[in-house]
Amino acid sequence: MGSAFEVAVPARATLGEGPTWDPAARRLIWVDILGARVHGFDPVSGRRTVWATEQHVGAAKPRAGGGLVVNLRDGVGAYAPAGPGGDGPPGAFRWLHRAPVPGVRGNDAAVGPDGSLWAGTMDYGEAPGRGSLTRIAPDGTATRVLDGVTVSNGIGWSPDGRLMYYIDTPTRRIDVFDVADGGARVTGRRELATVEEGAGFPDGLTVDAEGCVWVALWDGAAVRRYTPAGRLDRVVELPVRRPTAAAFGGAGLTDLYITTARAGLSAPHPLSGSLLVVPDAGRGLPQPSFAG
Repeated sequence: MGSAFEVAVPARATLGEGPTWDPAARRLIWVDILGARVHGFDPVSGRRTVWATEQHVGAAKPRAGGGLVVNLRDGVGAYAPAGPGGDGPPGAFRWLHRAPVPGVRGNDAAVGPDGSLWAGTMDYGEAPGRGSLTRIAPDGTATRVLDGVTVSNGIGWSPDGRLMYYIDTPTRRIDVFDVADGGARVTGRRELATVEEGAGFPDGLTVDAEGCVWVALWDGAAVRRYTPAGRLDRVVELPVRRPTAAAFGGAGLTDLYITTARAGLSAPHPLSGSLLVVPDAGRGLPQPSFAG
């Protein structure tokens, strides 16, 4: 069930992650976590930009008023909008929620339908139970949602906003929650699907307009699509061993962008660390920007 992929950005990211379509800037944003870099890519002009962050950066998402919100080693911060022209490096940095934990860093994050940021953490050595998931409200208020997580990864919401999907990678599960209190709380955690032994580990995810969940498989050289009922119905096979996350982008949100990693590979594929794209893979959902 392979699909034709293309190389959107040839790169050598150590740990490429977190692709996100920024509709205001008409570009894709993604990060190199261990390289402490945020990348921007305009698929129409081909323009590429790279900015250094204060610390290792697990995720970068657009802010509603411009600039970026970032999930860093020691917490969540915000960059002011870029200067004239709007597509250069972001402006001044400030912390929204600073809570350093020795040996722990920010990992994947996502913006919920209510404009809050859901930010995960993990231990650098993947020690069990040291990670968490925290909701950062637009005013900076932080609420711990999950403790005892090992590698907090993919987060996404159903098209109607009533369900949230979540991955703690070593469990091999894609879980689903019911959304409560206007998006501020989740309940009723249960399994949507499990990735079988030998097929890799679930990493980042995105949800399409049909409510299907696309999951990148670390060490699985593929991206899978699961229906809302948890049935596997599509596999995008890739030449790289460690795809990390996927997101729909482009003017019609029809192109599936996939980040990849070189980290931990003694002989990585030449495309490992690059940004890949599967044109016309489906149709994504418009992603909200952080409201803070």
